[in-house]
Amino acid sequence: MSGCVFCEIIAGRAEASVVHEDGDVVAVMDLNPATVGHVLVMPRVHAAGLAGTDDAAGAAIWRTARRISGALRTSGIPCDGVRWSLADGEAAGQDVLHLHLHVVPRYPGDGVVVTADGKRRSRALLDQDAALIRRSLT
Repeated sequence: MSGCVFCEIIAGRAEASVVHEDGDVVAVMDLNPATVGHVLVMPRVHAAGLAGTDDAAGAAIWRTARRISGALRTSGIPCDGVRWSLADGEAAGQDVLHLHLHVVPRYPGDGVVVTADGKRRSRALLDQDAALIRRSLT
């Protein structure tokens, strides 16, 4: 897609530090990492979000992230845990509108802060929410 920096990276027209590539996905080092070793995994086919991909592309992203997570733990990069993060849409914080999964090595004192102001919901409201989502799945 014209103007998409990730499409440019995938096509080899933009610079990137490639960790992995195959016929389905490309994984590169994040230019502005949350921690050292922060990797982005993206499908080769342009899709702004998850709804624009098929099951095979989704599976390839998660399979690659799983492999990279294991590699991070044995790489020598500080990594006592791994956080996966996927923002789907601008309202969710997605800054590049090409689907990508962040694979972020974590360790005590790394300075990464993940917060949420969760509000407890009653079981009745949760059941209503579940019913709405179930109906949309069919």
